Formats: sequence, C-alpha cells, structure tokens
Amino acid sequence: MELIAQRFRVLAEPMRIKLLDTLRDGPATVSELTGVLGSSQQNVSKHLAILHAAGIVSREKVGTSARYAIADESVFALCELVCGGLRRQLDALSDVLAPAV
Repeated sequence: MELIAQRFRVLAEPMRIKLLDTLRDGPATVSELTGVLGSSQQNVSKHLAILHAAGIVSREKVGTSARYAIADESVFALCELVCGGLRRQLDALSDVLAPAV
C-alpha cells in the first residue's frame, strides 16, 4: 500500500504533471523543458529528480547534458482515468447549474 501511496504523492505536484505532459511529445533536456514551461532550471531539475527516482522518467547522459524521457507509459493511463472522472463531475455540475430551457 505504501508504494501505491508513494506513486500518488509523486504525481500530486502540478509541475510534475506538466513535465510529464511535455515529455509525452518526446525526450528533452532540462534546458528545453525550462524554456517550454517557463520555470527555473533548479525547479525543473528538482521535479525531474523525483520523477526519475520513482522510475517514471529515464535519464540519458548526452555530452554535458541529460535527456529525460518517459520510462513508465502507464502513468498516462492513470492520468486519463483521473481526467475522465473530473470531466464527468464537471459535466454533472454543469447540468445542475444550466438554466432550464
């Protein structure tokens, strides 16, 4: 149970979800990710280290840089499940709040 809870804690940070979504398009360096996300190098590196330690992203040394990629594609299935649940909740709320015609 602790391993499951740990995986959810790793994914509970919005910046990490943004990083995963960006890496979905393909591998990238910290510098590239910093430019896309408009965040500091230190912040991006910190979150990538956590994702790497959890086995969600891989890291490959390329010259003086490291290139990060998705290592565990199942993370996207989990995100889709969560997004689908949120979409259903928002649709239900929208139906309740919609004015009667």
